[in-house]
Amino acid sequence: PEWGGVRCNSQLYPLHAFKAGSRCMREIVTVQVGQCGNQIGARFWEVVSEEHGLDALGEYKGESDYQLERISTFFDEATTGRYLARTVLTDLDEGSLLSVRARTYGALFRAENFVSATRGAANNWARGRYAEGAELMDSVLDAVRSEVEMCDSLQGFQITHSLGGGTGSGLGALLIERLREEFPDRMVLTFSVVPSPKVSDTVVEPYNTVLAIHYLLEHADACVCIDNEALYDRCNRQNTNVSYGDLNQVISSVMSGTTCSFRFPGTLNNTLRGLALNLVPFPRLHFLIVSIAECPYLLQRRTTPTVNSFFKLSYQLFNGLNVTCATDPRHGRYLTAALTARGCVPNNEIESLTQRNSSGFVDWIPDSAKVSVCKIAPKDSQMSATLVSNSTVIQEVFKRVGVQYDFMFRRRAFLHWYTAEGMDELEFVEAACDMNDLIVEYQQMQDYPGENKMDDDDVDAEGCGF
Repeated sequence: PEWGGVRCNSQLYPLHAFKAGSRCMREIVTVQVGQCGNQIGARFWEVVSEEHGLDALGEYKGESDYQLERISTFFDEATTGRYLARTVLTDLDEGSLLSVRARTYGALFRAENFVSATRGAANNWARGRYAEGAELMDSVLDAVRSEVEMCDSLQGFQITHSLGGGTGSGLGALLIERLREEFPDRMVLTFSVVPSPKVSDTVVEPYNTVLAIHYLLEHADACVCIDNEALYDRCNRQNTNVSYGDLNQVISSVMSGTTCSFRFPGTLNNTLRGLALNLVPFPRLHFLIVSIAECPYLLQRRTTPTVNSFFKLSYQLFNGLNVTCATDPRHGRYLTAALTARGCVPNNEIESLTQRNSSGFVDWIPDSAKVSVCKIAPKDSQMSATLVSNSTVIQEVFKRVGVQYDFMFRRRAFLHWYTAEGMDELEFVEAACDMNDLIVEYQQMQDYPGENKMDDDDVDAEGCGF
């Protein structure tokens, strides 16, 4: 009290950084890249603003202290008392940024954080990575640094982008690489939308995806893969006329459920590093899938009664129909999983969850499923749950993209558009080999024998004493 400071997490902060009833904040800076990244990002801010009791101008209208306890994780309080989003919005075509600014919640974003060019990437990864994107990158990093300087204890970055477009994949890859260089000790979490032939804008999406995954493997700490095909199938079960707006609504619910442990009080995965620590057993195997039960947006379109039992919620989570990747979890094995239940959930039902689904997990990672409870339920829902998991079944998504990639690359189709921007053909070969190695690594983890099936020769001599 004499010197007017507070020590938290071995760092010294001024008293004005702490409001009454608040704790040491760990901020996350979001960067929205490309048209897809900005559209899903804009919808994400609308959802989390409602959950934290903020109106379209960023003014608090809520009723619960929990809404403000960790609001600084994603929002910055301005001098006027309004809350502004900690985000940078960038695109190589300013059209998507203008549409975000014109939305109802456009006032949440700082004007100086809109960074755009005018010529676009033309769905070409090379233009986003080497040409137009490289010219814009310094301006993007200046905006990011400005947001970081306003943080008391930055924990990392959250990136929203698409792997199929030229800007989301190319500029996104360059951004992640530069963030890793400039902030090597901070976490990088991406929400990456994987393209699908069912919802496709351009024929070169497999090229862009494989090239982007090459950078995600090296520079990201965790990647939440969101598959357009799975989203399309899920929305199509309740609405035959599926639009990109419907897909973005579901993605925003996935992001809200994944980040709720960062934004509200809880005991598990309350930081980016904590999430990665529990879910990523090996550095390269950091591609995650998400299941969401009782999605708030889909509930509005459903005619059947809502689920009021956590037992039924957990059944939905482990059902392949509710996974945001076009895969069946029963075809692989869970390495790790983190389940977050929202609303009033009985403790006895939570404790029995992992025992009921233990057969789907590898047995050489003990206690690999973690469960936490968030008392703040999503808007218009009494109970919801989100399962973020690291499953070997993600290799099916990579295989699907790889097959499409091979069909074109064997004939060198469309390759001249990339080499004209300064790319070398060897970059395609290296990226494809890297993704194939990733598929092999996931398959090895799936086939790895359990503790009871290992031979004596397989046991490391240094571990014999345990």
